[in-house]
Amino acid sequence: MAKEMWKPGNMLYPVPPVLVTCQNKKGESNMLTVAWAGTVCSTPAMLSISVRKERYSHAMLMETGEFVVNLPTEDLVWETDEAGVRSGRDINKWEKLHLHQEEGKVLSVPMISECPVNMECKVKQVLELGSHDLFLAEIVAVHVDSSLLDEKKRLQLEKAKLLAYSHGQYFGLGKVLGSFGFSVRKGAKKNKGK
Repeated sequence: MAKEMWKPGNMLYPVPPVLVTCQNKKGESNMLTVAWAGTVCSTPAMLSISVRKERYSHAMLMETGEFVVNLPTEDLVWETDEAGVRSGRDINKWEKLHLHQEEGKVLSVPMISECPVNMECKVKQVLELGSHDLFLAEIVAVHVDSSLLDEKKRLQLEKAKLLAYSHGQYFGLGKVLGSFGFSVRKGAKKNKGK
């Protein structure tokens, strides 16, 4: 396979586009789309989001140190994109996108009702990186739509039809190709793309 040099930049794709909700101390809330988000620690459960300083929500995040990561579905792709290209300085995104606030159970930040998974997060550290600030946060509560749980209360996230984002395009997550550790299970054989 021939490879060419490419300009530096974010090449770690696909990424999960998430809807982040935040609120200032006056109780005014906003949402923004963040594509640079990810798990950073399992114990304690932590994640990170990267946000530009000029974003309207940046000041809210700095003021309260709280936010909710809401996982959007394929049915919310338009709202996910719109929340990322419009500013809360100019519009009320809750009204414009017809999304509904659900009260947080641990923090004061609202969750998005239409998203099947909501993670309430408390900022532990902010790292200034350049164009973006990285917010490292502990996940203090996770809320999952009951339709994603089987009879044994195991999470079946593949049922959620979550989104992926890669180089300016949104994708629905496709079929399951394997599960963690399947390659070393007894009798496992490599799938040759069939």
